[in-house]
Amino acid sequence: MPSTKPSAWLVWQLVDSAFPAGAFAHSGGLEAARQHGEVRDRVELETFLANNLRQLRWNYLPLVVAGYDEPDRLAEWDSLADAFLNNHVANRASRLQGTALQTAAERIFGEALFVGSRLHAEAHGHLAPLAGFILRQLSVERSEALGLAGFWQLRGWVASAVRLGIVGPLEAQAIQHRLGPLGRDVAASAETATIEDLAQTALLFDLWQGAQDRLYSRLFQS
Repeated sequence: MPSTKPSAWLVWQLVDSAFPAGAFAHSGGLEAARQHGEVRDRVELETFLANNLRQLRWNYLPLVVAGYDEPDRLAEWDSLADAFLNNHVANRASRLQGTALQTAAERIFGEALFVGSRLHAEAHGHLAPLAGFILRQLSVERSEALGLAGFWQLRGWVASAVRLGIVGPLEAQAIQHRLGPLGRDVAASAETATIEDLAQTALLFDLWQGAQDRLYSRLFQS
């Protein structure tokens, strides 16, 4: 594993909203939940986001850990992610975001650093294991990498809430601030995660996201 600790400038670049982590076209099921009347105001939005954050501990971060801890098995983790994400909308979103993140990392930091992420032709390119692998290659410390991977998700959901008109940008940032301690707790809990922990713990979110393609009109792909 690379031993050089990244500069604060690199970490700031990774968390900057301008960094193309691939989530801009995805709402994580929020758009479908909104149209089905499940998220009607800022209170219900904050509850939705909090529950989605808790779910990351089981359906996302174990794969980030696997990609980070065992990068030589990246193709295996990619296949496992594809089998686990049997919701076609969530599966598609994971593949699109993973591909976007890999492309961005290669273009920004240099292809040579991510040779191991070039999977075989039949690979799917799922986001979670690729995020773990890429953050390892950038020498981001393990605990910080888990927090950053979770932050990318929360940042995308909050941005989609603004674009959907549920809250304004200032209220969205206030909600994100209030959810910060929960996000840190989730990331810390995931430090002991193993691939056996992988599970879907929020079935309603899965159903809402799966309904995305049936919406009469939509801004997002998921």
